[in-house]
Amino acid sequence: MSWDFPSVASSRTSYDVSMRSASPTPSVVSVTSSFRAQAFRTEYGRGLNNYSEVYTLPADDEEIDRLNNQYLMFNEVIGKYPPPLPEVLAEDNLGGVPGEIKAVLDLGCGSGCWIMDIARQFPHCSAVAVDLVPMQSPDMPPNCRSEVDDINLGLEHFYGDFDVVHVQLVSSGIRDYQGLIDHISHVLRPGGLMELIEFPFAFTGADHVNIVRGPGEYGPPWAAQWMATARQAVMQRGGEADASGHLRQWVEDHPAFENVVYREYWFPCSPWLRGNDPQSAKWNRIGATMRDDIVAFMKGGRPLLLRSGLSEAFVDDLQTKAVNELMEGKEPVFVCIQNIYARKKTT
Repeated sequence: MSWDFPSVASSRTSYDVSMRSASPTPSVVSVTSSFRAQAFRTEYGRGLNNYSEVYTLPADDEEIDRLNNQYLMFNEVIGKYPPPLPEVLAEDNLGGVPGEIKAVLDLGCGSGCWIMDIARQFPHCSAVAVDLVPMQSPDMPPNCRSEVDDINLGLEHFYGDFDVVHVQLVSSGIRDYQGLIDHISHVLRPGGLMELIEFPFAFTGADHVNIVRGPGEYGPPWAAQWMATARQAVMQRGGEADASGHLRQWVEDHPAFENVVYREYWFPCSPWLRGNDPQSAKWNRIGATMRDDIVAFMKGGRPLLLRSGLSEAFVDDLQTKAVNELMEGKEPVFVCIQNIYARKKTT
């Protein structure tokens, strides 16, 4: 398979970047600001990656800020990593290869918060962040590097190299998510850990049932209407917006995995609870954070909707109605974050 995208290794500053060539014995060449400029394009006022026509959400500073805040919220509710991770990455747990350096791979790393935290907490490990644009943090740990790749092209160059693979909220940019899971099964070493986090591109009511829209249906609740419209736009571009609903079956049915754990987390999308007790206060705070995350996501999704053929007037009207509805927070609306982790069999 030919690889169209260069790999990138970053040092402790985001401006000291090197590119690895696609040759069998990689050579290292300097990458100037022209490469960084080449990685981005501006469209409808937002900075998008310049490599994938499937993933069309932003990769600019506004999106990095959104992902950083989302990361803190997810940590509080879901946790930073699944329970088996420290055991898998323990220095004295060398699998079947004495002296082997433990390694962690983050596919679709976004702002890089997760992989950098893991690199700091487990400094004996090698940490690799993969995304469509180079990671832009000035605080990258020395045991962490950033690589630019489109994972839709395959992961054969990583086969057998990692003990942990983390994937979070990338389904909108993945053509074949079940195929991605199979690639990960080959990337992992025996006993390795895979974690997947996705959501179904739908909101629910208090009954936790997805609010769906049929062909031609248009109306409130407007946040659910916006998400249904975004789902169609993602699918139009080739992304698997519905992947989250199949994750459990895909992983449980895969012969390489065992000890599969599936978890669902229902996040309120506004601070609509009326109580003053500690639990209500906690979930109202989380609801406010999720609301702000969704509002920023809607703003970032504007290029996606416009590229699907919708008019600016339609998109702006829909976004305004959805944002106003979320800010009012009169009715309980939830989003389900689905999390699954599993170990690769040792034999």
